[in-house]
Amino acid sequence: MKLYLLTALVTAVITCGFSFVVWRVALRFKWYPAVRERDVHTRPTPRLGGIAMLLGIVSVLLLSRLVGFFDIFWAEPRVVWSVLGATLLIAFVGLADDIWDLDWFLKLGAQFVAAAIIAVGGGVQIYALPINGITLFSSGMSIVLTMFAIVVVMNAVNFIDGLDGLVAGVCLIANGVFFVYSYLLVRDAGATSYANLGTFLAVVLVGACAGFLPINWNPARMFMGDTGALVVGLLMATSAIAITGQLPPAALDQDVTGRSQIIGTLIPILLPILVVGLPLADFGMAIIRRTARGKSPFSPDREHLHHRMIDRGHSVRQAVLVFYAFSAIASLTMLLMYIFTGEDWFGEHRIGEYWIAVAYGVVGFAACLVLAVVPATPPRRESPAPEAVKGA
Repeated sequence: MKLYLLTALVTAVITCGFSFVVWRVALRFKWYPAVRERDVHTRPTPRLGGIAMLLGIVSVLLLSRLVGFFDIFWAEPRVVWSVLGATLLIAFVGLADDIWDLDWFLKLGAQFVAAAIIAVGGGVQIYALPINGITLFSSGMSIVLTMFAIVVVMNAVNFIDGLDGLVAGVCLIANGVFFVYSYLLVRDAGATSYANLGTFLAVVLVGACAGFLPINWNPARMFMGDTGALVVGLLMATSAIAITGQLPPAALDQDVTGRSQIIGTLIPILLPILVVGLPLADFGMAIIRRTARGKSPFSPDREHLHHRMIDRGHSVRQAVLVFYAFSAIASLTMLLMYIFTGEDWFGEHRIGEYWIAVAYGVVGFAACLVLAVVPATPPRRESPAPEAVKGA
């Protein structure tokens, strides 16, 4: 645990340092786009924060090779190099989009290539699903499902990059809880080492998001852009898939594990889905809305959920805190479902106290809904104040 916490701290420090360097350089050479019609911020703001996050993540990933504790996932270097290669590719595509606004079809194709590098090149795949112990015997089906999952999470994360500190904070919360869950899972499964790639990526994302948040908090001095959002989404999905692949086969069989404990095995899949549940819903509504208007499903507009919250009277910080609350409720509900099964959930005791976690989730979601719907101030009728928001 100490090494993981140190890893998060080092990542945060490196990312924070690079963030201020990139910000200074961007201002010096005026590397920032003009304010667009759909933007809520009124002053040009650099969108190159993803570069700093990438440098922090890559630096710590390479440094981990020097630490004996992490030798276990460096024992098969092709997996790590595949993740690193996919990360660099998607960061390059994101950076190009931040600078030149690439065609959506080109971006989507690059995302599938990056996902293929991880699924095919690194072998990080979804081999089984915790739904009645379904096993994907077809390697092709496993690859396709893995690539699709990675691309969906990448786009969902990128879609919520619309308010100062939103993506950084939401992913900080989600990956922080996922780190705790994966650490407990490895412990309870009786693994000989706590070191694994999935847990490592989760804690590195915690550090990267924490290090970038100071310069990204409202009013933001710099945005992470597509570079940062796509990298975070890629690694978040990869972390969840890597953890899923470590589950023992018996954990996916409800006749062995028990119906109550089978919920615990769903966490690697449900957690990232629930955390990006609002972005996914927003993503789906945007596709329907834009297609109905005869536009590209990836064409930008100013009708996302966070834009609507701003228009209803929420301040930028209030809207961001509502999203934080939703992420925390979703993440902690899943974690509590695991914890309340008891430490011997692989053993004979199969009665989990899921109702406590469910009650917590229902009450929490209801409270978040009320906060989102009921504005703290009357809806705005004029142009929004310059509270630095990047329209997604």
